[in-house]
Amino acid sequence: MANALLIIDMQTGLYDGPERPFERERVLDTINGLIQRARNANAAIFVARHTGPAGSPIAAGSPLWQLWPGLDVDQARDCLFDKTRPSCFLGTDLAQRLAAAKINELVIVGMKTQFCVDTTCRVAGELGFSVVLPEDAHTCMDTPALKAEAIIEHHNATLAGAFVKRVKAQDVVF
Repeated sequence: MANALLIIDMQTGLYDGPERPFERERVLDTINGLIQRARNANAAIFVARHTGPAGSPIAAGSPLWQLWPGLDVDQARDCLFDKTRPSCFLGTDLAQRLAAAKINELVIVGMKTQFCVDTTCRVAGELGFSVVLPEDAHTCMDTPALKAEAIIEHHNATLAGAFVKRVKAQDVVF
């Protein structure tokens, strides 16, 4: 059973930017469903927000830096933190917070698949956490080399086994 849900970079600048994430509405609904199930089970919810340098489009406090309004996060209850790197662990106190809460298994969801989701899954494993990756609860945008759907499937396949337990979101148990 998973101890915590980690939501990565579901921010206005990524979710509602000029390049729209693949199946963004479905992924948002899936993540919101996981949030409700985590809350119902009293599982911890951590929410990472990528923060760019001063003057960047996603600088702290900017409109594009804000969490997407449709994300069912309760900032009074859920643990919101900022990061500046693809890893949710580097330069943050996430590992210490998880250890203090005796959390050993994370369900990781959000954006972008090939950057922050991938990196965080790998680092979490290196730090000794068990990671569950719902294959249908992370997304990204098309790139010049690959369509988003191919990127997502590639990362689901690559991470499965060695780094994460790959499941469907409906099968996640908190």
